[in-house]
Amino acid sequence: MNRVYTAMEEVGLVAKLADLKEEHYRNTLALSTIIELLIEKNILTREEVEKKAADLDSFMENSPYPTV
Repeated sequence: MNRVYTAMEEVGLVAKLADLKEEHYRNTLALSTIIELLIEKNILTREEVEKKAADLDSFMENSPYPTV
């Protein structure tokens, strides 16, 4: 599928990408803030967060669900 985009379409695609990048940054910041607050309040430990992240990452790498 080789489609030629007009200059305005390319500008629109770049703008959408910039919006996604900003949204990704804000989501990451929010999650990091929540994790840090939970650790500061001794609700979770950093080790628990790291272990759960490793477990979930491993699960996703070896997911029993079919991939598209």
